Amino acid sequence: MKKINIIRLILTAIILTATGSIVNSTFAKIEAPNYDFSLQKLEPFTPNNTLASIEKTLGKGELIEDAGDIKIIRFMITHARYNFPVYIQVKKNIVLDFYARFPTYFLHDLFHQSLINKFGKQTKYHRQENDAVYIWENVQGMRIIYSGACTVTCFPNYVSYMKISEKKGDYVPLLQKFSDQFIGKFPK
Repeated sequence: MKKINIIRLILTAIILTATGSIVNSTFAKIEAPNYDFSLQKLEPFTPNNTLASIEKTLGKGELIEDAGDIKIIRFMITHARYNFPVYIQVKKNIVLDFYARFPTYFLHDLFHQSLINKFGKQTKYHRQENDAVYIWENVQGMRIIYSGACTVTCFPNYVSYMKISEKKGDYVPLLQKFSDQFIGKFPK
């Protein structure tokens, strides 16, 4: 009986050692597919860039609204197998702000960390139920607003970079325009 237990222990040790060496020998980096999105894809849309430079790299966008000097244009960004919209608002062909809505397979933790790596820790944070809003005030002449949500996993909702205007009321940011469309005008 003692010999059988010793043989079992030896076999178990051999199996565990062999399994461990097989797993360790692969040196596989486990990384979920489709999560390698970089903030560099959003660089062309940064405020103060020109519409001409965006169209030179990405082609023409779709005109959504034309109010004379101020226009809203939608561009489609391709990442992996998915397309998602980026809306820009331009005045005299200079980008004022942009709003990007992401696919839900993006990971909040990775996206939020990439924003922190680029702009530092956010200056404001607000959480309501499963949604959170992160705000970076006056970073490189911009205000950055990012929203993420959690259900089974956490994912980004949107990000918006806005040019900080010298004159109050110079323009209405896209984020506010889109919010007004869905929830109605905010009281002053």
